[in-house]
Amino acid sequence: MQKKILLITLAFLYQFGEVCAQTEVDLIVYNGLVYTVNAQLTTAEAFAIKGGKFVAVGKSEDILKNYQAPQTLNAKKKPIYPGFNDAHAHFYGYGSFLQEVNLVGTKSYQDIQRKLLRFAQDNPNKKWLIGRGWDQNDWKTKNFPEKTPLDKLFPNKPVALVRIDGHALLANQKALELAGITAQTPDPIGGTIEKKDGQLTGILVDNAMDLVQNVFPAPSEADIEEALLDAQEKCFAVGLTSLTDAGLDRALIENIDKLQQAGKLQMRIYAMVSNTDVNRAYYLAKGFYKTPFLNVRSFKVYSDGALGSRGACLINPYSDKPKETGFLLAKPEQLDAWVKEISEKGFQINTHAIGDSANRAVLDIYAKYLQGKNDRRWRIEHAQVVHESDLSKFGQFSILPSVQPTHCTSDMFWAIDRLGKLRIKRAYSYKDLYEQNKILPMGSDFPVEDINPLYGFHAAIARVNAQNKPQGGFQMENSVSREIALQGMTIWAAYGAFEEAEKGSIEAGKYADFVILDKDIMKVEADKIRSVKVNQTFVGGKRVF
Repeated sequence: MQKKILLITLAFLYQFGEVCAQTEVDLIVYNGLVYTVNAQLTTAEAFAIKGGKFVAVGKSEDILKNYQAPQTLNAKKKPIYPGFNDAHAHFYGYGSFLQEVNLVGTKSYQDIQRKLLRFAQDNPNKKWLIGRGWDQNDWKTKNFPEKTPLDKLFPNKPVALVRIDGHALLANQKALELAGITAQTPDPIGGTIEKKDGQLTGILVDNAMDLVQNVFPAPSEADIEEALLDAQEKCFAVGLTSLTDAGLDRALIENIDKLQQAGKLQMRIYAMVSNTDVNRAYYLAKGFYKTPFLNVRSFKVYSDGALGSRGACLINPYSDKPKETGFLLAKPEQLDAWVKEISEKGFQINTHAIGDSANRAVLDIYAKYLQGKNDRRWRIEHAQVVHESDLSKFGQFSILPSVQPTHCTSDMFWAIDRLGKLRIKRAYSYKDLYEQNKILPMGSDFPVEDINPLYGFHAAIARVNAQNKPQGGFQMENSVSREIALQGMTIWAAYGAFEEAEKGSIEAGKYADFVILDKDIMKVEADKIRSVKVNQTFVGGKRVF
């Protein structure tokens, strides 16, 4: 009898001990299909979160046995991924864009005029009409528009309309007058003031855009906050929890930090500092700045413009404009001086380069200072057209290509006109670029492209647009696997920002940023990827969507 009582007591103590041994956490997520994106690309079923970080990842049975939490989430077998990370975006620019005239998808210049009239009627107190998103390549008439219709519609109100790539602008006469631009104004270095028969057309390309943009009304603190919070809401809804904002001035970086410190802005931002004299003087003296939500340790440099506006700098002339090669936005010796100055302070350098001539110039300048394999993680943003003789320089000098797959599927139908049948083969060569370092940070460049990272995932693996064209995919030899695409928008985007130790995968010790989708993008048919929906988005273990 005593032996029986002893056994019952021991059993009770054993069970009680098991309960007491459970570790208290904040949230347990179980019964899911968890793509950890760890080094082995393993899957799991569950994880536990405490203090905003993952503390354990494994089987549902083990996590529920060893941990207890006031909140649990049954994922019901849904796929779970690390929070998506856009390696190259314009977060504040997108938020501002939401307050302006949206010209994306316009099919003619007449469409633009109709949208402007409606916007002006709905917003009578706007001092300027500012819009973005037109693309003459989508129109029946593919020439740049001219300002004459805008002068007639808005003779007394300045109008400035930025092309979808952000590298050309159409201004009406009132805007040109406020900017002090006349037919005698010389082209700035790295820019063009377009004229026809000696008269201004209203088109400004690359650095010439600054002349008008410098006289835009300055946004208020309230405007900036609204733009940032609107952008955050849209990003969380598509599963983005981190991103790189590719070019910010000090004032905006400090606004972001202020909102993050107040808990209003929870998007994790890697801020590339815009390469201006004022910004360099401040940040090179200040050094790196890091919080859980903001990381400042890099500069954004421009070498050339965009292919769509023929500002990309090419080795040989454009196929559809045999007298033009585009241009560098700064002389090579100036680019070299900037790289030297920034690199001496240990900051990462991230340079926009589209054309093969621009990519060659930047690669050679980088090589001069990197001198072989390294862990500086200097990046070339876009790397759209790379001559085959320059490709190996990415691997030789550990230079990261930061690519945006939807650029390929947006450009493919007209890019061949710009580049010709032979040169197009060296464009958007994501697989070849990946092979150089086995790392490929991926982004979207939004608002140039849509903010949804699944569109980039789809473009990277299938090389087709939203209509699943062209049949069979565009230059499929440079498509990448789903595994590469997933890493590109999670762990490699983090790596490109020196943040792979704290995010980018679902592993113990990292920020508990994750997204739950309604379908598994690693298995669903490619033509259904763009219709996959985000069920929930979490940042630091807290649901934000």
